[in-house]
Amino acid sequence: MTSSASFDTLESLQADIAELIDRLPTLKNRQYIQQALATILRLADSDIDRLDWKILSASLADMERGFQLFYNYRHVRKVTIFGSARLSPQTPEYQMALEFARAVTQLGFMVMTGGGGGIMQAGHEGAGRENSFGLNIHLPFEQQANPVIEGDPKLIHFKYFFTRKLFLLKESDAVALFPGGFGTQDEAFECMTLSQTGKFGPVPVVLIDHPNGDYWQSWSKYIDQHLVQTGLVSPEDPSLYTVTDNLEVACNAITRFYQVYHSSRYVGDQLVIRLTSGLSDGEVEQLNTEFSDILVKGQIQKSQALPQENQDETVGLPRIVLYFNQRDLGRLYQMIAAINRMGTPSVEDKAHPERK
Repeated sequence: MTSSASFDTLESLQADIAELIDRLPTLKNRQYIQQALATILRLADSDIDRLDWKILSASLADMERGFQLFYNYRHVRKVTIFGSARLSPQTPEYQMALEFARAVTQLGFMVMTGGGGGIMQAGHEGAGRENSFGLNIHLPFEQQANPVIEGDPKLIHFKYFFTRKLFLLKESDAVALFPGGFGTQDEAFECMTLSQTGKFGPVPVVLIDHPNGDYWQSWSKYIDQHLVQTGLVSPEDPSLYTVTDNLEVACNAITRFYQVYHSSRYVGDQLVIRLTSGLSDGEVEQLNTEFSDILVKGQIQKSQALPQENQDETVGLPRIVLYFNQRDLGRLYQMIAAINRMGTPSVEDKAHPERK
């Protein structure tokens, strides 16, 4: 870049920043924009390496692409499919992934994959291009975009695995894992770790074998024998996931999760659980009886939207609130399962589990 071009770019940037500062008091998310700008300013005055700036810049560019793509699809529930890039269309795992993607798409969900071949291509093939997102990664081998999603505006390319994985999980309302290698195992354990620590979800996680397959069955036995029985994870932690080789069971694990449960967030120290239909006083009392062990104080109570949620798009939904200990996530998943056996979701809710 010539010095003249560089000067023009700097002038343009100065003008854009000045305009942003002028508009900042009127912007809806001004607090967070101000925090981001302040972080950049502090870094600019600190001693960090050129490589650090390249990582920061590329990460922000990755996130910009992700945020812009998914904003228009924020009201549609999505299922992320993980699995091997190396499995051919002739394998039973590929066919199971294809059939699963087709089934959840017919239920109204969209499908996200890493955009490559193997199980990722099977997911797109089953869902169809119009119902697919591809979140590809720049690699020197193995990871060209598959022909189903290639050229689609819902295909984006990430520089870093961590930004790619952020969106594969952040945007997902369910995760389906098929057999795979180190990458798939990494994704499986990261899903469990983030679910177990409350950094992801709650969402349904389904580990799917082909009929009579034992890839995830063997994995589950390992978890039980070497982690649960030795006390390295809680006995309730297997409630974070479902293992099956049955397509109907896999789909039901996802749709049933959103039968009454809608979503959740923290407001201060309180966990707010939004519901598609209200619970009776007796049902709330039953929750208090069965799940008092996960409360720090007080009781589970029915609630309308809290004042801090007034700008939330779920403001009209009924809620329950509780002081959750933020530790027993397996038990929280068990409570969500209990909630989904309660309530009386409307016919409309049952017909459209994919709507956020």
